[in-house]
Amino acid sequence: MGSRTGRRPLKIVTGVSGSPKIYDAAIDPRRSTLDDALAIARLAEQHRFDALFAADLLSFGAQGAIGAQEPLIFLSALSAVTEHVGLIATVTTTFHHPYNLARLFGTLDHISNGRSAWNAVTSSVGEENYGAGELPSPEERYARAGEVLEVVNALFDSWQPGALTADGRGGAVVHAELVRPIDHIGRHFTVRGPLNIPPLPQRRPVQFQAGQSEGGVELGARYAEVVFTSLATLDDALTYAKKIRTRAADLGRAQGLPLIFSSLHTTYGATEAEVRRLVRERAEAADFEAGRHALADMLGGGVDLSELPLDRPIPESVLPQVHSVNRRRGRVEIFTALARSGKTLRELIVAAEDTGHWAAAGTPEQLADAIEERYDAGVLDVIGLGGLDAPRERDFLLNGLLPELRRRGIVGADYAGTTFRENLELPPPAG
Repeated sequence: MGSRTGRRPLKIVTGVSGSPKIYDAAIDPRRSTLDDALAIARLAEQHRFDALFAADLLSFGAQGAIGAQEPLIFLSALSAVTEHVGLIATVTTTFHHPYNLARLFGTLDHISNGRSAWNAVTSSVGEENYGAGELPSPEERYARAGEVLEVVNALFDSWQPGALTADGRGGAVVHAELVRPIDHIGRHFTVRGPLNIPPLPQRRPVQFQAGQSEGGVELGARYAEVVFTSLATLDDALTYAKKIRTRAADLGRAQGLPLIFSSLHTTYGATEAEVRRLVRERAEAADFEAGRHALADMLGGGVDLSELPLDRPIPESVLPQVHSVNRRRGRVEIFTALARSGKTLRELIVAAEDTGHWAAAGTPEQLADAIEERYDAGVLDVIGLGGLDAPRERDFLLNGLLPELRRRGIVGADYAGTTFRENLELPPPAG
């Protein structure tokens, strides 16, 4: 069954680089640390997932990415065992040069035959590893990100239409006069160009962007084709979608852009009774002492929750002023709002396990209802669903939730094209 009323079907993404099992493989000489990801990639393509998502963090420790590998190299390996599924790499704009980024993503687009995507982030950790001193302010990070994206897009476009043509004998001809310098001179970068790799199969990789603070919304509205969001409730999703799409329209973007991408953290049960039990057991199993530190991190890292009672709300005097926080302001906004809504410290610690993302518990049919509600409201275009690496969750996902979504005509049955851009049913890049 196709999507209802001619709408773009909901697109399905799954994570591929963050499994703690990667450490198990690292000490086993018989295995590669890529083994689990290879299995997930093949399974995702078999079941017509639209993309694989590789997250990234840049430091070790409390905020380190357990099991994360460098995304571009990681996804390059997965491109060799897949043909259709998209490849979304999370890469920072704060610690990379745009000329290198254009070459890296351009190469991934070539070796995957047009399946690359860039999730651009400004990074809230890692400055100690890049000689940057203190982390720049969010305003500085977003200003740099805007210039990075401007330069990278100009480099992708430096090969004009017709710059590379067939010679009629199985070879190619480069028309050098149509490969033009970009001559960029900006605050952060001076880049002459042009890009020194051939024009990309997609012309540009699909542009994802993550960030919900004021600066993140502005950057996403201006450049992103898909925005990766933390929207815990339908009201959050409605408010955010209206805000960013209104701004995108003001900037002359096409109607419906950017697409909204939300990750759903699921708790599956065969019955409502099993769901209630699993939710209760999860709450009871929480490590509340470690959870205090995790929640403090969600609040920007500058608060002390160690002596506060679990079953009372956090006092207003403890909560940070969002604009005084230098790290992850969007996440701080989410958790200060939750705290001010009256949730207890215990409830906030449990919520922090989902890091502010949309979370739902239910049978496959009930979870499909929750997804359908957002899809019908026009605030869910791409969804992140995990569980392919765990037998129980994999069974509920592949034999329960996905078939139900397809039965309702929300998710398509097959790929829509040969490139990732075509599969997402996006318009050609602007410009």
